[in-house]
Amino acid sequence: MKQERLINRPFIALSFSAFLFFASFNMVIPMLPDFLTSLGGGEYKGLIISLFTITAGLSRPFSGKLADKVGRLPVMIFGAVVCFVAGLAYPFVTGIVAFFALRLLHGFSTGFTPTGNAAYVADIVPINKRGEAMGIIGVAISIGTASGNAIGGYIGSVFPIDFVFYASALTAILSIMILSGMNETLVDRVQFNFGLLKLKKNEIIEKRVLVPAIYMALSVFSFGLVLTIMPDYSAHLGISNKGLFFAVFVLASLGVRIFAGKISDKVGRVKVLKVSAFILALAMLLIAFSNSLMTLIGAGIIFGIGVGMNSPTVFAWAIDLAEDNKRGKALATLYIFLEIGIGMGAFISGWVYSNDSAFFERTFFTGAVVALIGFIYLNVATKIKKMN
Repeated sequence: MKQERLINRPFIALSFSAFLFFASFNMVIPMLPDFLTSLGGGEYKGLIISLFTITAGLSRPFSGKLADKVGRLPVMIFGAVVCFVAGLAYPFVTGIVAFFALRLLHGFSTGFTPTGNAAYVADIVPINKRGEAMGIIGVAISIGTASGNAIGGYIGSVFPIDFVFYASALTAILSIMILSGMNETLVDRVQFNFGLLKLKKNEIIEKRVLVPAIYMALSVFSFGLVLTIMPDYSAHLGISNKGLFFAVFVLASLGVRIFAGKISDKVGRVKVLKVSAFILALAMLLIAFSNSLMTLIGAGIIFGIGVGMNSPTVFAWAIDLAEDNKRGKALATLYIFLEIGIGMGAFISGWVYSNDSAFFERTFFTGAVVALIGFIYLNVATKIKKMN
C-alpha cells in the first residue's frame, strides 16, 4: 500500500490520530507528582514513569506480533481505548497502591498504539523517504506531547485535577474515532484468537535491530529523567506551569525532526545519531546549571534539538534493518528498549534525586554521562559491525 507521495490522506489521518493519542497520554503527566503526593506517596515519584514503562515494555512483543498478524489498526485502537479507560479511572483512585496499579494499566496504551503507528507508517511511505516520514510523524507526536503537557499543566492550575483526567479521556476518544475510519495496511491478516498471545522465545526480540535498540535505551535515559524530575525542578526555580519545559523542548524539536530525518536519508543514520547523542549530553549539563526561567528555556531548546535529531533517525534505522514480514516485531523490539531506557532514567533519577533539591545537579549529571555512553556505544558498535 505504499504511496508515491509522502503526504497523502492515510498519512495525514495517522498523524492527526497520533497527535491526539500522545496529547491524551501526556496530559496527565505534569499533575501526577502532586496527585501522588496528595495520596501520601511523594517519596515514590520516580515510580510514576518507571512503572508504566514496565507494562509498556512487557506488552511490546505482543503488540508487535499482533501488528504483524491481526493488523496495525486493531493494535493502535486497543492502546487508545486503554488511554481512555485510564483517564476515566484516575479520579476514583484514593490510595497509593491503586494509583500504581492504574499506572501499570496505563502503560498498555503506549505498549500498543505506537507500535502499530510506526508499522503503519513504514507500510505507506516510499523506502527512500523513511527518515523524512518518521520525522513528520514525530512532529505530530511532539505537538501532541507538548500540547498535552501544557494543557494538562494549565487545566490543573485553574481547575480541580479531575478535569485533567477527563480531558485526557475525551482526547483519546477523538483519536479512536479517526483510527476507526482508516483502512488496514496489512494484507495477509488472520482473525484474532487467544493463541496469538502465546509467545515463543524467537518472537520476543528481533535480533536484526539490536544495535539501534540498545542505542535507543541509552539515548532516551535523559527523557525518563526529565519526565520524572522536571516538575519538581521547575517548582524549585519558581516556575508555576510545570508543563512549560516540556512544551519548550518538544516545540524546539519540531522543525529539527523533519530536517534530521531527511538528512539521515542522504548521509546515513549513524552520523546523525552521533551528533544527537552529544547534544543530549550537553543539554543535561545546561539544565543542571540553569538558575532561572530563561536559562531553563535555553537548555530546553538544546534538549529539543537533540531529541528531534535522535527519534526519527533511530526509528528509520530500525525499519531499514527489518524484514518486511517482521516489521511489527522489529519496531516492538525498538520500543521495548525505549521503555527500558525511559524506565531506567525515571527510576535512577528518582533514586539519585531522593526528593531533595540539593541533589538536582548530580541527577542531571547522571543523564549527561549516560548520553555520552550512547555516543561511545555508537562508535564501538558500528566499528565492530564493519570489521565483521
